[in-house]
This record gives sequence, structure tokens and C-alpha cells, in this order.
Amino acid sequence: MADETPGDDTLAAYRESIDNIDAALVFMLAERFKITKAVGRYKARSGLPPADPGRETAQVARLRALAASANLDPEFSEKFLRFIIDEVIRHHQTAAVGQHGA
Repeated sequence: MADETPGDDTLAAYRESIDNIDAALVFMLAERFKITKAVGRYKARSGLPPADPGRETAQVARLRALAASANLDPEFSEKFLRFIIDEVIRHHQTAAVGQHGA
């Protein structure tokens, strides 16, 4: 990398850790979406609505508290979770349409 000094082992080690964390995040998100897609199919078969505002509110509060205890900005964690929740709801809506042929 052009901005590194030759032999900058410290920076290389930091970047390797970041790369490992990024890989773990991708795999964790993949696993999460695998499960939430199964939930969407279950909801569709059971006639349940794609969204659950009560659960979403509880999850946001729980994740904000976890973020604060981990010294992570709760606003950032809420934005990140909201992005994930919106994608999950979209998957659930797709599952509902597929189940009911609407």
C-alpha cells in the first residue's frame, strides 16, 4: 500500500485485525438474515404481519443500551439496527407475497 512505510508492522497488524472483524461481521449478518428469512416464511405461513413494531422498539432499546455499555455511539447503533430491521421487513413482505400470491 502506497501510504505505508516499508516494514510498518503495527499498521499491517491493525489492518489485519480490521479485515478479520469485517469478515466476521459479514458472516454474522449472513447468519442473521438466514434466520430472519426463516422467520419471514413462518410469519407468512401463519398469517402474521411482516413487521412487529413492539419487538422493533424493544430491540432498538436493547441495542442502544448494549452500545452504551460497549462505549459505542447509541445513535450509530440505532441507525445500523434500523437499516437491518428495514431489510428484514422487506424480506418478510416478500415472503408474505410469495405465500399468498398477492
